[in-house]
Amino acid sequence: VQLVESGGGLVQPGGSLRLSCAASGFTFSISAMSWARQAPGKGLERVSGITADGSTYYADSVKGRFTISRDNAKNTMYLQMNSLKPEDTAVYYCGGRVYGHDYWGQGTQVTVSS
Repeated sequence: VQLVESGGGLVQPGGSLRLSCAASGFTFSISAMSWARQAPGKGLERVSGITADGSTYYADSVKGRFTISRDNAKNTMYLQMNSLKPEDTAVYYCGGRVYGHDYWGQGTQVTVSS
């Protein structure tokens, strides 16, 4: 199982970023996927998830600003992040649930600052 995040960076408050997660080594189309983040000095927070059939979940802190999606043909998951706030600054991790086990990528840094 391999999960590789990309798309992080530095953005001003109010800006947007799109994160991507390229998946390999398992049957992506039947796997539930998620995004989590860890801010400095804080624990891991699950921010969004998407099931194999496309049902989605959002944490209250990102609802209405973030959109999760998946492209099964490309084995890729996305997180569109709009109206970013300084408190969204964190390392963002892509997760996949494969045969009952949770796997995580190496993370991508998102920094929201003026």
